[in-house]
Amino acid sequence: MKLIVLVLLNLSLVWTFILLLRKPNLITYSQAGKLWLTWLAVGIITLMDEFTSIFYVPAEAHRFIGLSAIVFIALTSILMRFMSTRFTEIAEILEHNGLIGGGVYSFSYLVLGPMISFVAVSSIMVDYTLTACISAVSAVLNASSFFPHVAQATTLVIVLVLAILWAIAGLNILGIRENARFTFFIFALAAFVILNLIASGLVSFDASNFARLKQAGSDALGSLHTGSLLHDYGNFISHLAFCILAYSGIESVIQTAGLVRSWRDSRRAYLFLACTVGIVTPLVAALALSAPLNFKAHEGDLITHYATVLNGTFFGILVAGLASLTLTMAVNTAFVASSELLERVAHRYGFNWLIATNRRNSLYRIHMINATFFSIIVIVTSGSQEVLADMYAIGLVASFCINLGSLLIYRYFTGTKEVVPYYTSRLGTLILWIILVGCFIFLAIDKPHGTALWAGVTAFVLVAGWFLAKHRAPEIVQIGQSDNEMEMMLNLSESSADELHIIFRRPREESLEQPKENEAYVTFFTPRQGIPPKMAKNHYRFPLTRSSLYQRILLLLRLLQYELPDKNITVHFGWPLSSWLDRFAIGVMVFNLMKLPKKFSQFNFRIDYFGSK
Repeated sequence: MKLIVLVLLNLSLVWTFILLLRKPNLITYSQAGKLWLTWLAVGIITLMDEFTSIFYVPAEAHRFIGLSAIVFIALTSILMRFMSTRFTEIAEILEHNGLIGGGVYSFSYLVLGPMISFVAVSSIMVDYTLTACISAVSAVLNASSFFPHVAQATTLVIVLVLAILWAIAGLNILGIRENARFTFFIFALAAFVILNLIASGLVSFDASNFARLKQAGSDALGSLHTGSLLHDYGNFISHLAFCILAYSGIESVIQTAGLVRSWRDSRRAYLFLACTVGIVTPLVAALALSAPLNFKAHEGDLITHYATVLNGTFFGILVAGLASLTLTMAVNTAFVASSELLERVAHRYGFNWLIATNRRNSLYRIHMINATFFSIIVIVTSGSQEVLADMYAIGLVASFCINLGSLLIYRYFTGTKEVVPYYTSRLGTLILWIILVGCFIFLAIDKPHGTALWAGVTAFVLVAGWFLAKHRAPEIVQIGQSDNEMEMMLNLSESSADELHIIFRRPREESLEQPKENEAYVTFFTPRQGIPPKMAKNHYRFPLTRSSLYQRILLLLRLLQYELPDKNITVHFGWPLSSWLDRFAIGVMVFNLMKLPKKFSQFNFRIDYFGSK
């Protein structure tokens, strides 16, 4: 029975990949003089990171929460699929604001400013650093699973890990086209091996496996029915936190969005990941953890050992080889995504020497720096997979929290009208954010090594970032192009009309039609989003820096009150036309505006809406 199933499966896979390879522009294509990756290429590069978690997370999760890991790995997969919809929304918002790539850094910079964005940089760099390190270490341990004397030689393991790191650095220096093609080849090999493993596990699934699966469900429910809601929630958060490493790398799609032409490619890549690792990871974990294995003796090579039990030593060696290859490609994902991140930071602050490329369009200097830094971490931790795993999750969850927190703040201030094609439920985003903040707090307490690394890197990056933002921030140029309040006062004072109109406009509103000389159109803009175009001579653009929008309006009205006391001034605000939820979101601003007539009793205040003509 097993033989027939495997033969049919492999024939189907061969036919599928033949059809794929016949498609033109499957991985890369050139357009407008630039090389682009397809959604499949970006999905596969990210998949190599997520997929490798199969080889170490089930054993790590089982070590902490036992058989209930089967249930919580599946629940975490569902959570990550909801998370990917938020990442798709972020990719669209970034593209809408002209910020392509950079992921959590670019988005936190847009919403929260440069200082918080440096926290995002440190968090995601901790994530990528430990992705590279733990994947390289796990690759060596899986490859040496049939040679115990190699795994016990710490020095030899470190040497092999360093060799992998520098080999992947060399692959990236060769260029993204070669990188994507090689990654697709590994993906094809992985598809054959892992689907054969799953098929064999399903065919061999018996009553004892089902009993352990049932026990896993009972253990999971028991941990959530302790009689105390607070304790139940604490168990839920802690169990998710132990399993969240199974889906590390999910943010790499938006991190590398600069390599694709549109946010829609990022959306397709996330759908691809949902249909592959979103199903494969919990399925393999369930099959392996429900098998009669000695988990304590095989924490480093659980899936390899499970494959050996299923189909013999040769298949076990094949899975061990696949584990090593795919884990090596997870190192590649860390190099690709971190180079995109550092390239965005260097470009924003004018470090052009760092982002110089070779003739293959590779950021070779960044790759060399990454390889050096990753090597230092491996040497400091002595290549210990357990220590690296403890340090890993904190940066990952911190970046998730910053992303979702930034999305909530962005939607609070802009509503849903600004980005029409794709948006998600803000209530759902809030629930996800609360869960992830809980996971972060738990991990920060439970994983002191990870907390220390994250806090140390964050402190260093914040200090360096403060100096950068002070002297090299691109906002300085945007602020320098803004208008002057006194220029506005001078122009209004020269008007022969007794009545003046001050009309507040949002940065992206439509162009003006025949503005009058007694009108002043005022736009407050965020320098991070760039200065809006000047629509007319009497359109004035003022930057929002440290003061809130309401405080800037107050200052401007006080200046009008002082400079033009003899003029009859009418202040106009637009009428909100968003959904009821959006109107509630801007309720604080409207509440503040209602105070203005009492503060400036000599002014007229109007909230205008002119119907369509």
